[in-house]
Amino acid sequence: MIKQIKSSDIKSYIKNNPKTVLLDVRTEEEWKTVGKPDSDSLGIKTFFITIGQDPGFIDNVKKEINKENQVLVMCAAGGRSEIAVQLMQKEGYSAHNVSDGFSGNGQDPGWQNSGLPSVIAVSYTHLTLPTKRIV
Repeated sequence: MIKQIKSSDIKSYIKNNPKTVLLDVRTEEEWKTVGKPDSDSLGIKTFFITIGQDPGFIDNVKKEINKENQVLVMCAAGGRSEIAVQLMQKEGYSAHNVSDGFSGNGQDPGWQNSGLPSVIAVSYTHLTLPTKRIV
């Protein structure tokens, strides 16, 4: 059974489970354009391992994350992370789904909108303005 944890409950979860790490399974593009969780200030480490068509997801998890940890898994809204949790539990991980993800799921606001620390993506547009010569 997959335990669902809302972003609003993460601080208390970490307090009660000091061997917790965070796994963000969104794409690199999402990390760059939407933002990333900044869990260092909460005293836990974040891993960024994308889940997708790559069959190497579990191999990457095994290389990076110790099975002794409680793993909170997040994506944008809770769907992909639930799949990741299923895969990880089959491999013996104690993994739990962040049900509202980074951006929210329509019912709950998500990490980014719950006051949890984030590194927000900022993009700059460079404009080239035509120059007009005044004589």
